[in-house]
Amino acid sequence: MQQRVALPHKQINADLLNITLKAPLWWWITVGVLGLFVLAAFSSVAVLVNKGLGVTGLNRPVMWGLFIVDFIFWIGISHAGVMLSAILRLSKAEWRRPATRAAEVLTVLSLLWAALHPVIHAGRLWRIMYWAFPYDFSRGIWINIRSPLVWDPSAIFTYLTGSALFVIVALIPDLAVIRDRTTGIRHQIYSILAMGWRGTPRQWKLQIVAGFLLSALLLPVFVSVHSIVSWDFAVAISVEAWHVTIFAPYFVIGAVHSGVSAVVTMMVLMRWLFGWHAYIREEHIDALGRLLIVIATTWLYFFFLEFSFALFSRESQEIALRELQVFTWPWWPLFLTFILAGYVIPVGLWLSKRVRRSWVMMFWTSLLVNIGMWLERLIIVIPGLSRKTPFSFDWGTYHPSLIEVTIIVGGYAFVFLLLLLFAKAFPLIPIFDIKEGQTLSENIKIGRRTVPALRVEE
Repeated sequence: MQQRVALPHKQINADLLNITLKAPLWWWITVGVLGLFVLAAFSSVAVLVNKGLGVTGLNRPVMWGLFIVDFIFWIGISHAGVMLSAILRLSKAEWRRPATRAAEVLTVLSLLWAALHPVIHAGRLWRIMYWAFPYDFSRGIWINIRSPLVWDPSAIFTYLTGSALFVIVALIPDLAVIRDRTTGIRHQIYSILAMGWRGTPRQWKLQIVAGFLLSALLLPVFVSVHSIVSWDFAVAISVEAWHVTIFAPYFVIGAVHSGVSAVVTMMVLMRWLFGWHAYIREEHIDALGRLLIVIATTWLYFFFLEFSFALFSRESQEIALRELQVFTWPWWPLFLTFILAGYVIPVGLWLSKRVRRSWVMMFWTSLLVNIGMWLERLIIVIPGLSRKTPFSFDWGTYHPSLIEVTIIVGGYAFVFLLLLLFAKAFPLIPIFDIKEGQTLSENIKIGRRTVPALRVEE
């Protein structure tokens, strides 16, 4: 047992602002490389808009492809912010502190990229914008509230607004720290962004109250967003595999599973890249690993229900689809990989405390989870559409084009690029949250007296 020495506030400021105040050479190189991928992706979008959906692999009957699969995946990743920030903040879990900012930012950026997927998928960008938000009311054309084109934008932009407010409110004290350590134009910009923050008791009270209110308000939005995404499938009458009442909770818990795993991957990278060894410690990923065991097992239960409902119904179309997913090439290798990567391998390893405290193992197992969860979305979307009617002449298959693959890969580069740009402008670990946690661990209030707390580490 080794006693942990408290870090002075000056050192905390210097450590957590090391990227913000002076970016190293590797940061510029990485930003440049990611920028090339993003440029290739948006060039492919331009080709798609110019030529139409014929440049993709979409066809009849498979009219949803990688764009919709990736859309569901990124909506799932966005659930990490509410899970780690809102729920753990309300439950006062102290180990959440280094992970909250990264989870909140990942939520906002994931939603930004996910919101573009239906627009890109439409091929003609102006058409989907018209039907989601019609502007020509003089023609008597109104929003069809029964359409997913209305449900998804409403849910996504509500969630995006709330998550952005969450990030901004928690960021204000840290902006004041950067303001006091910069000069010139940067000082003026951060002075405006800090909104006159001086750290008075009244400001702290308002900031804390706002954080708790946003945490509580985001919880119903958190549940509704991926439920609405699941209903995009459930309302498709001609696809037998999607008529499952368990889809809403199944999609939500799957989103939490992939989102929290993405935060683990991000935290390990932050420790390696930025050198934040004193702030992202073994007990943090150990706690996240234990949380993921519970989340993953809950997800497996809902997956079992969703899969078994088709067998209990004994409908020939449902059973044929499950045979296609599990026993037919090329889906059975993807299905096996999805089960092993999404649950069996990572959870089997997380049961060991030694694995949960290993940075390398947690990085690869959390990455493995999101590979499996991406394949899960693929297996839900493509096989169901390829056998969506009982008429054999309407069966088909799907082969993604280079345009689609380029856009999807460029999307990952886009999110990572925005994360690096955010880290250059703002701290990815909340400075004042770390200081508050350190102060609370130093002192315990007993009655009206405040006594030092004994802090030990294995």
